[in-house]
Amino acid sequence: MSTERIPSASPSVSRLIDELNKLPGVGPKSAQRLAYYVIRLPAEEAHSLVEAIMAVKEKIIFCSVCQNMTDTDPCPICDDSRRDRSQICVVEEPLDVLALERTHCHRGLYHVLHGVISPMNGIGPEDLRMKELLPRLEDGLVQEVIIATNPTLEGEATAMYIQRQIANLKVKVTHLARGLPVGGDLEYADELTLSRAFRSRSEL
Repeated sequence: MSTERIPSASPSVSRLIDELNKLPGVGPKSAQRLAYYVIRLPAEEAHSLVEAIMAVKEKIIFCSVCQNMTDTDPCPICDDSRRDRSQICVVEEPLDVLALERTHCHRGLYHVLHGVISPMNGIGPEDLRMKELLPRLEDGLVQEVIIATNPTLEGEATAMYIQRQIANLKVKVTHLARGLPVGGDLEYADELTLSRAFRSRSEL
């Protein structure tokens, strides 16, 4: 949603405000404040910000193993020999990996779906990174799949779909305990709540 034009703003400032307003969680007023903050930045800091954005766009790829965003393949987590390779935690988004890593409660691997099943939004199982998960479970090394989708209707539907897809494999399937608020996202949960939910996960 575009911001209203500010009569005194130059076309370049108005364009910056409009682009910032497209960012999630940034309303019209916040977009204006950010725009004028950027304008006041020293040229060196402004260039550094632009370079950081362009570097992310040019260098970030999907890990060929877990599908997390990374600038090396495999990602540092998949490449870490100290991780427990008998556990794979399935999450919706890369931000969920960061949230769980902050708790230090999971020392296994991850798999990022990049979304959830949502018929209302035209998102089906084929739109998720599910086909990359199944081959990881076929060699017998993985003993447990921890489903850590968000406690929403879409997250629950996705969890049930995953369970059905791997039901014939000799893999234990668990789900995070419901100490998490219904309708909330993992990335917004505090570390204590997330740690307790992880430790109290139940088998499906």
